[in-house]
Amino acid sequence: MTVKIAPSILSADFARLADAVAEAEAAGADWIHVDVMDGHFVPNITIGVPVVAALRRVTRLPLDVHLMIEQPDRYVDAFVDAGADWLTVHQEASVHMHRTVERIRQLGAKPGVSINPATPWSALSEILPYVDMILVMSVNPGFGGQTFIPTSTRKIADLRRELDEHGLWPIELEVDGGISARTAGEVVAAGATVLVAGAAVFNKAGSVAENIRSLRAAAE
Repeated sequence: MTVKIAPSILSADFARLADAVAEAEAAGADWIHVDVMDGHFVPNITIGVPVVAALRRVTRLPLDVHLMIEQPDRYVDAFVDAGADWLTVHQEASVHMHRTVERIRQLGAKPGVSINPATPWSALSEILPYVDMILVMSVNPGFGGQTFIPTSTRKIADLRRELDEHGLWPIELEVDGGISARTAGEVVAAGATVLVAGAAVFNKAGSVAENIRSLRAAAE
């Protein structure tokens, strides 16, 4: 299994996002992860539809857009129109998740559902057959550079077992939060197929290319 690396632009220099994305693409990143925060569902405000549209113009990589917002149904159409290839909403934020997921698919994007650290994986049992990706938050969402929550590994393993037992193996199992060369091997061993990494990719300790190589080596 080839693990996908999805650098999160949350940790990039917002003054030169296009350059940061270009560096990640040249370094072999598989996706670009875009965190959208509204200051209500999480205690931070990041970017919106215009930035996603701008990113779409500067990269050929799939845009993996993660909506950490209240009432995500109101914005699904706009983010898909802006260029999101994958669109993930939170189990905790969507009242009618099946309707939301089906709308994302109808628009031509691949739907994902995310859960926060305190939400049990079993909350996803009814929606699993209808999604293309599950995103496990391994930190409390809202800010980059946080430390991996150790109990996330068990949740990833439980979800992997559930997906395998029900023949849902095409579903991507993504992990976001505290992913680095130190934690990548652990979460991949538990069953993760996509690693979101922000601070581990966009930092001053090494080049983006060096950092992605280190992540991939640790994952594989």
